[in-house]
Amino acid sequence: MGIFSKIHRFREAGEAANVHNVERFGEPARSLFTTTKLLSLHHHIDIVDNEGTIVYQARSKAISLHDSTTLYDAAGNWVAKIEKRLMSFHERHDVEMADGTQFGLSTELFHLIKNITNIEELGWQLRGNVLELNFELYDERDEILAVISQKMISFHDKYCIDIYRPEQEAKIIAILITLQHMIIDRENSRSSDD
Repeated sequence: MGIFSKIHRFREAGEAANVHNVERFGEPARSLFTTTKLLSLHHHIDIVDNEGTIVYQARSKAISLHDSTTLYDAAGNWVAKIEKRLMSFHERHDVEMADGTQFGLSTELFHLIKNITNIEELGWQLRGNVLELNFELYDERDEILAVISQKMISFHDKYCIDIYRPEQEAKIIAILITLQHMIIDRENSRSSDD
């Protein structure tokens, strides 16, 4: 567990929580793990628990003007709808939760490597390296909601999500899926500029 684990906190399902996260925040209430299926016509992400059981699935349409993604629970009920806003200076993505909550994220997040980003509609903050998707999510009272980290070298985008407030789990997962889309958009626009 050397110093490296302080910086990069990814772990696989079934492994113990990162010792540095536990020192700072205690044991997570729950941990979830994602894998993106790259060879699918539709962008498809499974979110599983420690036992590998699917808890959520995110599905994007293969061809969509709005980069539309729907997050479903294990029973197939929609949890969140995520859409890229067509006319937006900062490539904003809007999120609508099944409970009616709405919020947005935009690429202005990516101007700095280490930063603090507000999710104004929720009163939440992302802190850390958002570009590499290693960050902490805090609520309006500055209490930890989740720690999310990406596997550094992987043929599939793999993430570990340590959740400290399980009642906010759906919003946390929706934020992660939205950020994944924004990072993919950024990489695609960078390669089309080359």
